[in-house]
Amino acid sequence: MTMPPPRPPRILVKRLAHAEGLALPAYQTAGAAGLDLAAALPHGTTLVLEPGGRHLLPTGFCLEIPEGYEAQVRPRSGLARKHGVTVLNTPGTIDADYRGEIGVILINMGDEPFEIVRGTRIAQLVVAPCVQAELIETHTLSDTERGEDGFGSTGHGSHQ
Repeated sequence: MTMPPPRPPRILVKRLAHAEGLALPAYQTAGAAGLDLAAALPHGTTLVLEPGGRHLLPTGFCLEIPEGYEAQVRPRSGLARKHGVTVLNTPGTIDADYRGEIGVILINMGDEPFEIVRGTRIAQLVVAPCVQAELIETHTLSDTERGEDGFGSTGHGSHQ
């Protein structure tokens, strides 16, 4: 007997005045992991993100994420590949108890200025379960094969 898939979390979305007319964040395909986020710039405004420049962009939406979940703001791969534009603090974590507007910090790591207008899809939002761990202070940790080796220590072969 197979179990039905778990019910996805329900997230309340509050539309702010400057997002009137913009679509709600949405999955673009049936198998998409992330909801696309769009820039909620004023009508007729073009923001030019110069090479090396960064800007906090409004989305015009606030979320009520259920306890036990988080939302992660992640780059859109097409923007990164085609223009060198990415999310600066990726993934940007949105905690379940945050109720403010979702903002996206974009940075242009490309060679050309990048223009953003109202409705430009700028990032994606992935909702994921999360837990809060209990930290227990100790003077010793268990031994492992890896030990304290980090930053590339698990690579093998000639291309580490």
